[in-house]
Amino acid sequence: MRTIPSPLTTLASHSRKTAGVAFIGLTSALINTGALAQESAELDTVVIEGDWLGNPTEEVVKTYPGSRTVIEDEQLQDSGALNIEDALRSVPSVQVLDETGTGVLPNISLRGLNPLRSERLMMLLDGYPLAIGPYSNVSSSLFPVTMQNIDTIDVVRGGAAVHYGPNNVGGVVNFMSKPIPSEVEQTISERITVAEETGHVFHDTYYRVGGFVNDKLGLQFQANVQGGEGFREHSDTDVRNFQLDAEYWLNDRNTLNGSVQYYDVDAELPGALSPQAYERDRTQSQRPYDAYDADMVRGTLGWTFRPTNDVEFTWRNFAHKADRTFFFGQDLVSGGHWADPEAESSHVADSPRLFTVWGTEPRLTVRKGIHTLTVGTRYVNEAVDFDVNREELASGEYNPVRRWDLNTDAIAFYASDTISLLNNRLEITPGLRYEDVRMDFTDTLNGSTSSNDTSELLPGLTVGLQATENLFLFADAQKSLVPVQIAQATREGDVANETAWIYELGGRLDVTPTINTSATLFRIDYEDQIQFDKANDRFVNLGETRHTGIELGLDWQATEQLAFALNYTHLDTEQLSGDYAGNDLPNAPRHQVGAQVRYDANPWAANLSVDRVSSSYSDAANTDNETANGDAGELPGYTFVNARIGYDVRVGPDTNLNIGLAVNNLLDADAYFRGSDVSPVGRIPMPGRAYMLEARLDF
Repeated sequence: MRTIPSPLTTLASHSRKTAGVAFIGLTSALINTGALAQESAELDTVVIEGDWLGNPTEEVVKTYPGSRTVIEDEQLQDSGALNIEDALRSVPSVQVLDETGTGVLPNISLRGLNPLRSERLMMLLDGYPLAIGPYSNVSSSLFPVTMQNIDTIDVVRGGAAVHYGPNNVGGVVNFMSKPIPSEVEQTISERITVAEETGHVFHDTYYRVGGFVNDKLGLQFQANVQGGEGFREHSDTDVRNFQLDAEYWLNDRNTLNGSVQYYDVDAELPGALSPQAYERDRTQSQRPYDAYDADMVRGTLGWTFRPTNDVEFTWRNFAHKADRTFFFGQDLVSGGHWADPEAESSHVADSPRLFTVWGTEPRLTVRKGIHTLTVGTRYVNEAVDFDVNREELASGEYNPVRRWDLNTDAIAFYASDTISLLNNRLEITPGLRYEDVRMDFTDTLNGSTSSNDTSELLPGLTVGLQATENLFLFADAQKSLVPVQIAQATREGDVANETAWIYELGGRLDVTPTINTSATLFRIDYEDQIQFDKANDRFVNLGETRHTGIELGLDWQATEQLAFALNYTHLDTEQLSGDYAGNDLPNAPRHQVGAQVRYDANPWAANLSVDRVSSSYSDAANTDNETANGDAGELPGYTFVNARIGYDVRVGPDTNLNIGLAVNNLLDADAYFRGSDVSPVGRIPMPGRAYMLEARLDF
């Protein structure tokens, strides 16, 4: 694993790794062999980049002024990971709580922030927002991404808040889909996963075809169909993910790119177990009514105009229509917690959410002398139907519980100036983002209305210094905003808009040509951090909180065939105000260690990864002894080990077959976390040992 910068929200979509692939929003590249002479001349020219973060080249890798990690295609395919969540375990500071084993509802966090529903991360797909509601519903309650479609995962832990907001306290994660190749290529793959404890089978079928049909137009179609059961009972899951990408070069100065995606998922959710049930059989389910159904249609359209090598204008547009529903049992008779897994449900609730979202973002970048100025604006509109219904099982009576309509208008302005000094060895980038968000709520059942208006100035500063040929130093400080969320506004509790400052100080050192190291000190200061109180079924304002820590990394290419990677994160969190001042924050392990070994001796390749996470608390009160129903208590540490061995078979001049065998959670770690969302009480087991057989044909 390397720390490299890669494009995030450039109008262009992807990092192009295949020679001759068209770069949208980056430097011009080869379209076909007929354009070789003309394009080669342009490649020799320094062309301005609309994304101030820079191209993912070897030179820029060492000079990104912030903490960053990239997981490349080869690592994704050969890691033995169950899903995208699992593949992220080895990234410094990343915590993963795998709820399903199928990847449909990821729980990912950075630096001790709440991982449930990945609500503390800004997640992007090809640079466009992934959240079902980019301002009003930032959690991943609908996650239209499957691992087979992804080429690279770019994890930016600092330095990005001015250009990519809101909700970036924990960082920015950009999932980049497969790039369109210069010539027509196809991929067919199949993966079968078998859970050891239950024998459940989950299949993952993928097909891709793409290429440039002429010297201007590139097209690509991807289809990923998944189905079967996870490692627990009541976990039947079906996923369909279809994506069409297009790039069109109007001329050497103007480029269009776009995509259309359809994603659909239908899944049973095994939910949480009581401590007693977990000890008897962690694969069972005590939540027979819990389920999840969702679909989304997404579209993007972008234009890049580069009148000179010193000026770039980009205009990105995106829209989606989404429908997602959770179904969950409730005990409203016994007087205990409605989600107690030992109780029998008296009612079944459903919570349909209909989202219609669109946004537009023009941006201009101009270079003049030592200055590179970027200015941009973005407008996003969100229309949401936020309903809850409930059926009484004894009588069959079905009634609405909530009918909320929400409309959000959000506009952002941002500007930054990268100042290059000392022969370009020192770059200072001051920046400012302004967010103005208006949310209007209407309760159609009682006719009441309410609103929340937010406006914040969010300054930022990044500094990067090439101190020596082998040492790069960086520092950054930026402010971030998370507006009040729909789920928070519809429950009782003292909640507010969340703001936080993020600070980093670090460096990268090439000890030798084959040994690279990195170190980052970080600090997050929250003014108003919101957490969900499971026991009282409401959101609470923890007030001021602090996250501090250090991330260390080492990469060693020991021989031409053998490579090692090692990282360590120490995290210290504290609640600074309120009833629990002095306590740790929930789900914030103090120690995380990741190690990877790769042996590549063509045609064989073997990978082994080990990730160790220390114990943590599951509630703000730092409850040590587990409660009777399992809604609070210490979370034990665990070690995850994944292993894979692959073999390449040349079946033709341009055809390769890769066959792989992997074991996920090799040591069968007995790991769990506390319940979330529609099953908030009890233990949720993370997937046990599983075996995977894979075959991928590229031609």
